[in-house]
Amino acid sequence: MKIRFAFPSRLRKKNLISSLSLLLVICVFLLLFLKFTVKYSIAIETYGSTAGYNDIELLHRYNIDCNAIYEMEPAELGKSLVIRKQVVVEEQDKSLVNLISNCPRYLRSRGYGAVQVSEEEQAFPLAYSLVVHKSASMVEKILRAVYTPNNIYCIHYDLKSSELFRESMEGLARCLPNVFIASKLEAVTYASISRLNADLNCLSDLIGSKVKWRYVINLCGQDFPLRSNIELVADLKKLRGGNMMETSRPSEYKKQRFSFHHELQNASFEYNRLPVKTNKAKGSPPHGIQMFIGSAYFVLSWEFVTYMNTSALARDFLVWSNDTYSPDEHFWATLTRVPGVPGEVPRAQADITDLMSKTRLVKWNYLEGQLYPSCTGKHVRSVCVYGAGELRWLLNYGSWFANKVDAKVDPVLIQCLEDKLQEKQRLLVKAMKLQQKIPSSVLAVDVILQ
Repeated sequence: MKIRFAFPSRLRKKNLISSLSLLLVICVFLLLFLKFTVKYSIAIETYGSTAGYNDIELLHRYNIDCNAIYEMEPAELGKSLVIRKQVVVEEQDKSLVNLISNCPRYLRSRGYGAVQVSEEEQAFPLAYSLVVHKSASMVEKILRAVYTPNNIYCIHYDLKSSELFRESMEGLARCLPNVFIASKLEAVTYASISRLNADLNCLSDLIGSKVKWRYVINLCGQDFPLRSNIELVADLKKLRGGNMMETSRPSEYKKQRFSFHHELQNASFEYNRLPVKTNKAKGSPPHGIQMFIGSAYFVLSWEFVTYMNTSALARDFLVWSNDTYSPDEHFWATLTRVPGVPGEVPRAQADITDLMSKTRLVKWNYLEGQLYPSCTGKHVRSVCVYGAGELRWLLNYGSWFANKVDAKVDPVLIQCLEDKLQEKQRLLVKAMKLQQKIPSSVLAVDVILQ
């Protein structure tokens, strides 16, 4: 006769329930702790106040450990998610206007006097064309992130921008001697020639500046650097006069953009006006130009911009592109393939795609899981607006700039990118200065010992 004892199984079941209950309590406690900690540890300083500023304090600081975010530590990433879910204090254009009304206070509060550059950077100045139209505080963060005193910066703001935004941009140019507003401004319409003209206006001013920059980089209001200035200069030197941009052979679909005449028409959604294709076919491009496509983003040498500014071919091609769709996405990609241009990419050379060009790191939702990890921010028109969970990936991917970044989506990512890039710049400049002080014989012995 077999006797079955139910007691042990009941005991195991009871212990399992007790363990699960304890685990649940711990998880709830951890979430409450994180919420409480973040809620009462977010330090936000408004632009209008001068109290509490020190020489290198950044505005709107969150109590977050960026090294822990970089190392993907769950607790710190959890804090960043709580911050995102809270109501983020969005800096209004008026607040920036108030701050930059006192230039010494603004420069001190944003640490402009603490920016360090190496001799190599001083001998290799860069130029920037910033084409922007809204969110003055975000533009200011971008400018501060790429700023060094030996570079030069042109800001083109949209004529349709708000009065406060325009005033903010003018104030930045007033406070910083190497920042200026483009001498000619456009009312920019999405995908039209006006977007290309905005960059061309800045390039025209930059080529006539006293600063003999080596390369020019264009940025928009949702870009952010992924390299410190000293790292970027080292990378650009490797181009040896070449340019960096996408340039590929167009598909039949993309050919429609420049094979037919387009007219600006009113739109009923996000963009008020758009170029719309007509049935009127365009003639062939002038000078027997072979068409290539790319993006609006570029890194151009001084020699290339000088050529473009004086070339009849470039002028004629610009006029021909006037009634095409998004001409900035074929203008640069095509010109760099013209035989004989400075930094020429031969027409026979293979396509340079967005995955190969270092100008911008853009994450498309249909490539996530295949070429990229999933977006930790949010998607806008199939493009990822990055989150703090991508900090490590962004900094290690190898591209020079990221798109898209938005403080309204994840302010922690921007703060951590600022911190990591400033730390890199400071440490690399210090290391380079130290290396220059050590005799070459000592360096050789050190290398041998290593």
